[in-house]
Amino acid sequence: MRPRILQTARPGDAWPVRPAGPAPLHTAARATQAGAPGRELWAGIHLAENDAAGKLEQLGMSAQRFTPRVSLAPPDGLLLEVQGSLHLFAGVAGLRGALLTECLRLEVRPVLAFAPTALAALAMARAGVACEVPEPAQLTGKLARLPLSSLRWPQDTLARLARMGVRTIGAALRLPRAGFARRFGDAQLAMLDVLTGRAPEVRVTFRAPERFRRRRELGCELESHDLVLAALAPLLAELDEFLAARELGVVELECRLIHRHAPLTRCVVRLASPATDVHRLTALLGEHLSALELPEPVRAGELAAVALMPHRPESESLWQPGERGGSSGREGCDLIERLRARLGAGAVHGLTRLPAYRPEKAWAVAEPPSASRHRAMVKGSADPAPARRRPLWLFPAPQRLSVRNGLPRRRGPLRLVSEPERIETGWWDGGEIARDYYTAVDIHGVHLWIFRERAAPHDWFLHGVFG
Repeated sequence: MRPRILQTARPGDAWPVRPAGPAPLHTAARATQAGAPGRELWAGIHLAENDAAGKLEQLGMSAQRFTPRVSLAPPDGLLLEVQGSLHLFAGVAGLRGALLTECLRLEVRPVLAFAPTALAALAMARAGVACEVPEPAQLTGKLARLPLSSLRWPQDTLARLARMGVRTIGAALRLPRAGFARRFGDAQLAMLDVLTGRAPEVRVTFRAPERFRRRRELGCELESHDLVLAALAPLLAELDEFLAARELGVVELECRLIHRHAPLTRCVVRLASPATDVHRLTALLGEHLSALELPEPVRAGELAAVALMPHRPESESLWQPGERGGSSGREGCDLIERLRARLGAGAVHGLTRLPAYRPEKAWAVAEPPSASRHRAMVKGSADPAPARRRPLWLFPAPQRLSVRNGLPRRRGPLRLVSEPERIETGWWDGGEIARDYYTAVDIHGVHLWIFRERAAPHDWFLHGVFG
């Protein structure tokens, strides 16, 4: 007997849908698979246009009580693999009733169909055919009468097939495979193979967003910030276990302190990079709590982590930060978080480039980059040509320079060390500029970014200072 190799997949990974059988296209659902082991049964749910908006993900989360294999087919479709759940609901009829009851609770009006392949169940539901096709041998006969529009093919493809008299799935399945692929492409032919079970289909499991929220009632009312932090330690330990079990990291942690009469006190910890270390979170939360003024003693505490991201540990560098090849990404994130805790979130920010030629409009305030993004920026950035260099420090408004013999001065004469870079732009919004920029060096060796107006009287201005 030949050995078999099995491969397991974690929840949330893409998993293949087993083909219902390898029959030819025009007889794809013959009885050869009727007794095949591991046969699947899919429930396809099609929502009305008014119900699909905002209800698809909600229905997907509710559907996970029927089966763990739930897949979204936006904007209006939902698929459930239910073969293993039939015995829990007394067959297809009982499962249909339970699904319709759940849809009624969510105030949606679905069309529900069952078929051996996911795409077939979805196509029947889209066509408004609420039928059950438990056996693969019956699949082609049921699909033959469905309109091709239920497959959501491009409109030009449907129009060309309609001019040929092909308006149903059955008529398309009777066409020669080679000619069909040559005229309409391999994508449509592959979809027909998936529809009838001739080829496998890959669908991604829908996973509800992970959230953490825990509350603890305190044995007595606390006024000290240190005691409050110590009382929250069990909640932080639960958060540590929650993150480790799911391989997630916290981006934003919210702490709510409940008082007897005063409104609750909110403390939000925003992190520069996803955090999984409870000691790091505890230290940052303590910094934020120490800056709060409590209106009343605290009688209960609550921790909530809604902004969660997958955490992939990164290897450490052999070089220390500051050494050749060393990265300061992790240390930079720690510094950003401590400064935010002590100075406030508005006191620490990053810079981002904007696609504009005017120097004063070519940057904007942004969130500080995370450690991984910082490393990618450093690795992918190249030192620009000297004529295109920009100083990090730009003045809010250019400062006029004194001139002697037509040359600019600032604490003495300035020496121009670069070729001119001409910038003429902004005529479309009333902010037109026409300048020739130079890199200059003053008598102390400081590199300056200056420009000369091209319009009379051709004044000189200081716009920035290089580091």
